[in-house]
Amino acid sequence: MEFHHYSVLLNETIENLNIRPDGIYVDGTLGGGGHSYQILKRLGENGRLIGIDQDADAIQAAGERLAEFGNKATLIRSNYANMKEELHAIGVNGVDGIVLDLGVSSFQLDTPERGFTYREPDAPLDMRMDEKYCKTYRKRTTEENDRDSGRIDRYYTRSHSNESTGDRGPSGKAYISGDPHRVKP
Repeated sequence: MEFHHYSVLLNETIENLNIRPDGIYVDGTLGGGGHSYQILKRLGENGRLIGIDQDADAIQAAGERLAEFGNKATLIRSNYANMKEELHAIGVNGVDGIVLDLGVSSFQLDTPERGFTYREPDAPLDMRMDEKYCKTYRKRTTEENDRDSGRIDRYYTRSHSNESTGDRGPSGKAYISGDPHRVKP
């Protein structure tokens, strides 16, 4: 699998982690493993890296890239928001450093079927970081628009009906249903 991604601020991140050879580090946005690779290169025999990503393609690509480090690297498919629970599940109760490279990766932008790209006009509108979730962005927004349309229809239907039946607010003026502070003259 070709998983091309340029790790942003790689050198600055690694330098400021002050990596201890026997430390435990977490890359909560594993991606292609760029930051993780550099961390693992600096770890000694007792050091450990835990890489977390919710993207199955990222886990696979990072697994291939980091294979040379053996069991110094543990990869977990999850969201970094679940980091504490995931770490406890594998017996890790404290770490020496955490990396979060937030945003979409070059791989996600460059792979049209992932639905993040703006470069391909016919690409699907998917935008799921984790394909386990069944609703694509297009499906979610369509459902939300349908829900909003129904809510707007009900709102204006009630408003029109209030005007015709003479409903009045506290000031004695006709008001739009649901918001007595917006009065009509």
